[in-house]
Amino acid sequence: MVLSLDLSRQWPIHHLDVKNAFLHGTLSETLYCTQPSGFEDPARPGVVCRLNKSLYGLKQAPRTWNSRFASYLLSLGFHEAKSDTSLFIYHRDADVVYLLLYVDDIVLTISTPSLLQRTIAALQREFSMSGLGNLHHFLGVHVRHTARGLFLSQQQYTLIILKRANMSDCKTCATPVDTCAKLSADAGALQYLTFTRPDIAYAVQEIYLYMHDPLEHHLVALKHILRYLHGTATLGLQIRPSSSSELVVYSDADWAGCPDT
Repeated sequence: MVLSLDLSRQWPIHHLDVKNAFLHGTLSETLYCTQPSGFEDPARPGVVCRLNKSLYGLKQAPRTWNSRFASYLLSLGFHEAKSDTSLFIYHRDADVVYLLLYVDDIVLTISTPSLLQRTIAALQREFSMSGLGNLHHFLGVHVRHTARGLFLSQQQYTLIILKRANMSDCKTCATPVDTCAKLSADAGALQYLTFTRPDIAYAVQEIYLYMHDPLEHHLVALKHILRYLHGTATLGLQIRPSSSSELVVYSDADWAGCPDT
């Protein structure tokens, strides 16, 4: 939705990477660790180190980093979106900033170029980060800028799934699901793929409902999806500029055709 709004308003979309993100976290509790390998004190081998800041490997590290970053954004005038804690919004008069944070990856889009530079400068004063320019690759999703808008693709991720299932050379099929069969009482990797491949969303969800007790026909259905993906790996999600900012949702639930109810 953020990318769609940016595209419709012709705002720049930038990608930032935080260096050593978890080391920025501030601990709110007392923690100790053993002496680091190669830096032990031979005179005091039983002594432990008290941590002043977060380290990679700590269970608390992701939470402390996110808390530190969120607190800083709030001090700059941002507020956290209620619908998605990864989204931070700054809105003052005509100035608007959308910031999406996923661990150490940041997608930043701003209404004016001057505000973009000021925001990046404010972030870099507090955290060590590098600018990666226009958004091209994010969380395994390839973003291609075209004359029609943005094309989001997970082709490489699709090929990895096929290789993991030993189906890189399988026969293809025309549809993601058998149009005649209905299912009754590992699709997990496919769930992430549905972000840019809504054409497989129904088929994946139909299998996912029975992962707690999968049977042979569920495996057959899963292989059917993989065969379809093998022939359509280059497909993705095309985002075009829109004059409307309304969100329209369609639902088609075939409750009457469910063999279990």
